[in-house]
Amino acid sequence: MSKDTDKQSLSNKMWGGRFSASPADIMEEINASIGFDKRLATQDIRGSKAHADMLAAAGIITKEDAKRIVAGLDQILGEVEAGVMKWSRALEDVHMNVESRLKDNIGAPAGRLHTARSRNDQVATDFKLWVRDRIDAMDMALGVLQLSLARKAEAHAATVMPGFTHLQPAQPVTFGHHLLAYVEMIGRDRGRFADARARLNECPLGAAALAGTSFPIDRHATAAALDFDRPTANSLDSVSDRDFALETLAAASIAAMHLSRFAEEIVIWMTPQFGFITLSDKFTTGSSIMPQKRNPDAAELSRAKVGRIAGAFQSLLMVMKGLPLAYSKDMQEDKEVTFDALDSFGLAVAAMSGMVEDLEPRADVMRAAAGRGYSTATDLADWLVRELKLPFRDAHHVTGRVVSLAEGRGVELEALSLADLKTIEPRFRADALDVLSVDNSVKSRTSHGGTAPQNVRKMARGWVRKLEKAAERV
Repeated sequence: MSKDTDKQSLSNKMWGGRFSASPADIMEEINASIGFDKRLATQDIRGSKAHADMLAAAGIITKEDAKRIVAGLDQILGEVEAGVMKWSRALEDVHMNVESRLKDNIGAPAGRLHTARSRNDQVATDFKLWVRDRIDAMDMALGVLQLSLARKAEAHAATVMPGFTHLQPAQPVTFGHHLLAYVEMIGRDRGRFADARARLNECPLGAAALAGTSFPIDRHATAAALDFDRPTANSLDSVSDRDFALETLAAASIAAMHLSRFAEEIVIWMTPQFGFITLSDKFTTGSSIMPQKRNPDAAELSRAKVGRIAGAFQSLLMVMKGLPLAYSKDMQEDKEVTFDALDSFGLAVAAMSGMVEDLEPRADVMRAAAGRGYSTATDLADWLVRELKLPFRDAHHVTGRVVSLAEGRGVELEALSLADLKTIEPRFRADALDVLSVDNSVKSRTSHGGTAPQNVRKMARGWVRKLEKAAERV
């Protein structure tokens, strides 16, 4: 059989004789999706098994046919998992490949499987199942990262480092406090994924092509079999909705941005100019020409992933923005970008978790840096307000003159004497000198959410207990 005859035979097999000629080569090239949507094979087979069981329970097909269909699908699943399933581009997509293979396995009963459904509701169901599975995997991975951060935060609840605004020294904080900021961010990221999961958890199966079906199907049964909360309520929306993928990509974009910010800090902290942390050979690389180099490539690559992930969100948004109801083939463009984005996100999370476990802070360097840049100036202003009852704006002005004095002498605030302070404000007392210490500065920040080590230790322990308990339930 020639190639064209073979293609025409497959075309007739797929379209029931409506087309008498085979598609042009370029049509096959642009139309086929099997190269990427075969990743949905597990979800496709799961949905088909639930559909077959429902058809039998509703008396639409015989129980014997359903049993043979399910057994045949299980055989195909085994081939997929073993990596021996043969995929045909001429059959376009994962759905037709599975159905064709099923016919090879069990013969005529395979033709009954597609009763009361369309590839439109089938692919929507498969894709929802896949995205839901990935959300669960991403949530677990983010939980691992949170736990790593919380444990390191507890270990370094009192390790002093500079806090920055505008990347300029601002006030002393602790390394544990800094890490807990990312624990909080990731907690919100996980919340966004959970919200997306809750909204997507409605089953499109049974919506058919766009209008529903005249067969007496039980959509609640298939929804329950696939662990959805309920069937979707509108058949047009069911097959044309991709906002579940968009929302997941949006959540991934925000989460990847948080990872990128932390990755950027790791890159900065690794520089000799900062020297705040070390990373081992596990997460760094060398240079082909400069033997002294230790490059934080894992952090740099994690930082870069947000571009691909946010780009995928924009790509799918542009695909969907002009589509009339219901299904259009444009929507075939939904999967490649989503697959790539969520794969990239999972890789970045795993890399960041590894780096958190691996990195070691250089406490002496951090503490020395925390004292530079007049970072305890606000503590001195607060002392003036608290002890001398100055309005804060007046205290701010007095402290500014003290900083100017230190700057003029080329020293830090701690190097000034009480006599020096009194030249600016005669009412300064000896206890004012105590607040200029970075250790006393961080200890004083006892307000809820502040950087005081006792706060950080308590918060970190709470997160560790919560996250360990959640991990035990998985």
